[in-house]
Amino acid sequence: MKKHFTHFDSPMGTLLAVAADDAITDLHIISGKYVPKIADDWVDSPTLPVFLQLRQELTEYFAGARKNFTVKLAPEGTEFQRAAWRALTQIPFGQTRSYGEQAAAIGKPKAVRAIGAANGRNPIGIVIPCHRVIGANGTLTGYAGGLDKKEFLLKLEGIL
Repeated sequence: MKKHFTHFDSPMGTLLAVAADDAITDLHIISGKYVPKIADDWVDSPTLPVFLQLRQELTEYFAGARKNFTVKLAPEGTEFQRAAWRALTQIPFGQTRSYGEQAAAIGKPKAVRAIGAANGRNPIGIVIPCHRVIGANGTLTGYAGGLDKKEFLLKLEGIL
């Protein structure tokens, strides 16, 4: 499976997008944690259709004109991580959940710390909205892109 990548600017800084076939596998703020290194066999493909769709949807989201993403996603992770990330996609725009609520949503109510770890390794930030998960007491906790970016996204969605 050939991987493609591209970079583009956003209000949060430069983003790195990675795709395999016709689906996004990664979207990272390059100043954040866990940003993958571009492998020698990856192809720089800024006009790949899935990247054009992602760029359009993100542009609309940042402009306040989009609440849901439709771009095809294929995050790579363990079965537990993928379940955690699917639960994130069920949190509506403009709402938050606690880590405990997310754990309960996947049928693992005691797995709060594991949920936090899975969210931290979410490979498709913004689109898979881990920024919508906050501490049980309402505080902003962990975000691989930086807490300032999490705050930015929550303000954009009218939460803060």
